[in-house]
Amino acid sequence: MSTPLIRLRGISKRYGSGEAALMALQGIDIDITAGEFVAIMGPSGSGKSTAMNILGCLDTPSAGQYLFKGAHVEALSRDQRARLRRRFLGFVFQGFNLLARTSAQENVELPLLYRGDGAAARRSAAARALAAVALGGWEGPTPAGLSGGQQQRVAIARAIVTEPAVVLADEPTGNLDTQRSHEIMGLLLALNRDHGITVLMVTHEPDMAAYAHRMVHFLDGRIARDEPNATPTLAAPAGLSAALTT
Repeated sequence: MSTPLIRLRGISKRYGSGEAALMALQGIDIDITAGEFVAIMGPSGSGKSTAMNILGCLDTPSAGQYLFKGAHVEALSRDQRARLRRRFLGFVFQGFNLLARTSAQENVELPLLYRGDGAAARRSAAARALAAVALGGWEGPTPAGLSGGQQQRVAIARAIVTEPAVVLADEPTGNLDTQRSHEIMGLLLALNRDHGITVLMVTHEPDMAAYAHRMVHFLDGRIARDEPNATPTLAAPAGLSAALTT
């Protein structure tokens, strides 16, 4: 078998000390293979968001090993973790996190600006990413001129503009209506299926989790169940699959 893209072994996270200590994670073990689409689920306080923060190199474990492409992430410095994020990870948030007075194209360019890419390369890559989420021709509007679904598509374009190995999506449909939610899930599905991007998604919505290949359920800081999805939702919404494969 090939080496997992991500491997967690004995990952624990403690906040505070003494009697006030809180164990948010308690000895998590998980392997994630390149190209998987994994839904991470669980009630509030179950540890799923803490696990995602560690997977995204936004937080560090108190104990255990986190291997990414075989490298020990828990041993990296803050600057090294930041470089790993910029090179390999893309993020999609529930609240979109777009700059309000900045155009869609400029929002998408931001990760490339932080990486030090030149202006021409940024513009070209941003245009490709927007086209990949069916927003070609929408480079100019600011978030105020876009619907909620369009704003989340811009956020997804920003997440993929660096061509990451992994997209981490934290409740990506939490602020959207049902139709727009399924459109966004169709985009994530097509990016995973057609472009091979590994998708790790936190959600509390079973119909959104149904798009994933695998469901990992957290409870009280532990993995309660880790099971394949026997009947995943396979179809992206009409009109989106073609845009994502061009």
